Amino acid sequence: MFDAKKLLDQFLGSQIPGMSGGSVKDRAGQATQLAKNNPLATGAILAAVLGTKTGRNIAGNVAAVGGIAAIAGLGYLAYKNYQSGKSPEAVPQADKPLLTPPADSPFHPQSPALTNDFALTLVRAMIAAAKADGHIDAGERANIMDKVHAVDLGAEAEAFIENELANPVDIDDLVAAARTEEQKVEIYAASRLTIDPDTRAERGYLDLLAGRLGLDDALIEHIDATVSAAKVKA
Repeated sequence: MFDAKKLLDQFLGSQIPGMSGGSVKDRAGQATQLAKNNPLATGAILAAVLGTKTGRNIAGNVAAVGGIAAIAGLGYLAYKNYQSGKSPEAVPQADKPLLTPPADSPFHPQSPALTNDFALTLVRAMIAAAKADGHIDAGERANIMDKVHAVDLGAEAEAFIENELANPVDIDDLVAAARTEEQKVEIYAASRLTIDPDTRAERGYLDLLAGRLGLDDALIEHIDATVSAAKVKA
């Protein structure tokens, strides 16, 4: 089995050539500039799947932190605010650091719950969200795979992506993979991070996913607000 956590990093563009060290805020600024110059680099594979629009949006602190750490940080912040009874707030902004979950939190990137198999589930959730508006036909799949081949993920990972793109979305499998409420939050957060629901099909898919996951409406509002604020349109 290939390294799903590494693939997730590549989906979200955390390993971006040309980004130097410094604070998360500094790297967020660099990611935003790179998004303007080269959307495919910053959006990584998601840019190939969804086009340059999403490649530009997934910058800021999401690209600076990247991968499972970004999804975990967004999910943790949304869940924390929800549990505390706060109203949904547009935080963090795209140029501000994401919160790091405590070491004993199920949201922590090194939590035993965040296995390779669950990282693979998050990748599958993102691909499923990408297909929500139905625009990926056979010709578009071939175009996407040409771009995926250029990233050089390895034959097994490429075959996995090609299979996920070609087959119908199985929401039951995604829901069944979530063993805890925190994992349900992360599946929805990863899906919401993939798309801005500006079509009926996309909004309908997210609503269906949230319902099948059994997430409270107020929690969904927190996740939506947190993810929206953490992305930037470069």
